[in-house]
Amino acid sequence: MAHPVPALHSVVAAPRKAPALPKGQQTKAAIVDAALRMAAQVGLEGLSIGAVAEAMGMSKSGVFAHFGSLEELQCSVVREYHSRFEREIFGPALAAPRGLPRLLHMVTGWMGSTAQQGEASRLYGSLYISGAVEFDDRPGDVRDALAESVSIWMDAMRRAIAQSQKEG
Repeated sequence: MAHPVPALHSVVAAPRKAPALPKGQQTKAAIVDAALRMAAQVGLEGLSIGAVAEAMGMSKSGVFAHFGSLEELQCSVVREYHSRFEREIFGPALAAPRGLPRLLHMVTGWMGSTAQQGEASRLYGSLYISGAVEFDDRPGDVRDALAESVSIWMDAMRRAIAQSQKEG
């Protein structure tokens, strides 16, 4: 039985629309969105305050004022990536019945997103993987944020496997 892969185009097609955030928070969310799109193409290590500022049509000091450091911008990108991953891949899988259907939905959703063509697949297909390669041997907040996100996903996979085994 084929399991549909969650649609990912909505994740990247438009920035997330939050209900009436203050202007500073809206700007910060837009910066994170632009940085996430950039990281999908060049990796977290390829991000720079200057490149993100240019993409946003802002000054470097304007971007810096929202984050205080490149590392905090990178951590914000990891947190937003994880939030979107949970919303678009993990959340829909939890709606599937426990056991094998849920596990299959989780696996096909994630694997399908890495195999698809387009911007959304680059987003999901690369940041956990490339981030792990880029930051695995470097201690720090970015590595910790990546490790926490991957750990949450792997724990969910382990629970789904155990539930599948229990269900037979």
